[in-house]
Amino acid sequence: MTETEPVAFPRSRTCPYHPPTAYDPLRTARPLTRITLFDGRPAWLVSGHAAARALLADPRLSSDRTRPDFPAPTERFAGVRNRKTALLGVDDPEHRTQRRMVIPGFTLKRATELRPRIEQVVDERIDAMIAQGPPAELVSAFALPVPSTVICALLGVPYADHDFFEGQSRRLLRGPTAADTMDARDQLEVYLGELIDHKQKQHEPGDGVLDELVHQQLRDGAIDRQEAIALAIILLVAGHETTANMISLGTFTLLQHPEQLAELRDDPALLPTAVEELMRMLSIADGLLRSATEDIEVAGTTIRAGDGVVFATSVINRDETVYADPDTLDWHRSARHHVAFGFGIHQCLGQNLARAELEIALHTLFDRLPTLRLAAPADEIPFKPGDTIQGMLELPVTW
Repeated sequence: MTETEPVAFPRSRTCPYHPPTAYDPLRTARPLTRITLFDGRPAWLVSGHAAARALLADPRLSSDRTRPDFPAPTERFAGVRNRKTALLGVDDPEHRTQRRMVIPGFTLKRATELRPRIEQVVDERIDAMIAQGPPAELVSAFALPVPSTVICALLGVPYADHDFFEGQSRRLLRGPTAADTMDARDQLEVYLGELIDHKQKQHEPGDGVLDELVHQQLRDGAIDRQEAIALAIILLVAGHETTANMISLGTFTLLQHPEQLAELRDDPALLPTAVEELMRMLSIADGLLRSATEDIEVAGTTIRAGDGVVFATSVINRDETVYADPDTLDWHRSARHHVAFGFGIHQCLGQNLARAELEIALHTLFDRLPTLRLAAPADEIPFKPGDTIQGMLELPVTW
């Protein structure tokens, strides 16, 4: 470890597809350094690729957000961390049990089966954009409704309610205060609780993941109503927010890299590796959180029991010992071992679905709108602050 002045975490990006310049010292202090969180609490920040993969797979690091020593990067997070979060916020064996309940809906086979439906949704959204005519605001017209429609179909949530749950998801992830975030969580719990109650009364279940959860796990007593609601919240919120941000920021990034975009248009076979490279480059979920339950020796440093540990995915995925010229977008590198989806037992459950949505959305968008371009100067288009999932707040485009 190199001793440097502790960096305050999190910080906002100055360019939406590059790590914050304030994190530059973290790149020279790999693989581990000290940071301070919003309340002045120190924590370890992991910025080296090898150390990150080792630690993310280490059972001595806990994901239980209700632990008093769990690191809180923002006041908003600190205000709600006592509310149990399914999957992401629990450890084994509880995590393993929850994951087994819902994983059949998120397999590679299921994502492949969903491709025709995803293609239909993408085409419908582009049809609507073309019918309305340019310009368009791509986040609200395309990037958000595509994954929102898909996750509703997969889970068995009425898309007619999308304005409500999308709005509450925004408040949950980036509300201005902890009270606002808590209220959003409460409203989502009420909504999904009522939906679960409705599904429980149906004699014949639907074909959504939540229907299976209700008619198998809840009715059999494997989980209770509150646990079912917690699972529904994480699947619904994560299922549309993360992919929506990747579509919007991925589109912006491609428009800012015309040579790479032209190469992708000339050779669509590059698309799967391009999606992996975009995931590595953009690292939208920047700042995975853990707390140490025991002392851990790593890279000549001791993480003590009770220490908070933060993983800067945007910096980890730019480790030059793993990726040559890491700040360059390169479709010909092997980026599949990035940590944009996390690593270890908590690696993103929906990664197969996300890859399918990104491949179809980006390919179809640029194929059907070959003259797509920004409708405002790039440096005037607002993007999200560093204390939430990264992405574009809006994306004005024309064609």
